Amino acid sequence: MDRTQIGVVKDLFRYPVKSMLGERLGELDISPTGVVGDRAYALREANGRVMTAKKWARLFEFSARYDSPPTAEQLAPLSISLPDGRHVQAQAADASAVLSDALGRQVVLERAQSEQRNKAEIDPTTVFGDLTVEQAAPDLGTTALPDFFPLPPGTFFDSASIHVLASSSLAHVERLIGDDAQLDARRFRPNILVETDPGQDGFVEDGWLEGSLEVGGQVRIVQLQPALRCVMTTHQQADLKRDMRILRTVAQQHRNKLGVFAAIETPGTVRVGDPVFLVT
Repeated sequence: MDRTQIGVVKDLFRYPVKSMLGERLGELDISPTGVVGDRAYALREANGRVMTAKKWARLFEFSARYDSPPTAEQLAPLSISLPDGRHVQAQAADASAVLSDALGRQVVLERAQSEQRNKAEIDPTTVFGDLTVEQAAPDLGTTALPDFFPLPPGTFFDSASIHVLASSSLAHVERLIGDDAQLDARRFRPNILVETDPGQDGFVEDGWLEGSLEVGGQVRIVQLQPALRCVMTTHQQADLKRDMRILRTVAQQHRNKLGVFAAIETPGTVRVGDPVFLVT
């Protein structure tokens, strides 16, 4: 067994409400099912489906933040910032009504429930921006996409409980696009951004796939799989401008995969500056 340091934790992120902007933090508690408090809430539409920024880009005009650190046993009060500068507490009786009014759509703010099976909305014609399914996700074949995708039972995660990204891969894509690209990690919504050797080129996570990651001496991340990207990477958010080139470039250069989705084998706490090891 080889154990090699591949970098350090540069940034940590948590997204309390699915598809809203989240929090950049100095440390994260990670449970066997993912980052504590991550995607704990979502908006459900009148048709029963979970709302996502894959279809509704306006969700990136909202952000969510816990008022104090949540625990695995009990989530902390949650504050949601609206585009007009107002704030609403998730626990408030009128939270769903306030969010519905701000979005112009009837929605209900919900907590993830154990064993609940959810379907998340997409628009098959725009989920990969201006790319066709064949261009963006050739592994899916030529079958027409449905207008939803199933989420793992009992969660609001798209597919996996944690997402890890390497800084060198972002720098590589930026070089491919040009100096005016804003290749910020926030576009890809990782939980952990690993600062890797700036001398590395290409999509460095490819070298992680046959192994596991150990972070901060406690957390062990396993079952690493390439992360398929979608139109969310191109949306405007905060100071980041809309940029369709990002998805086009990743699709053309790397079969639309960037970063890794993974599972947690050993939980614990990770902090900015913690060493990250690849174990193979």
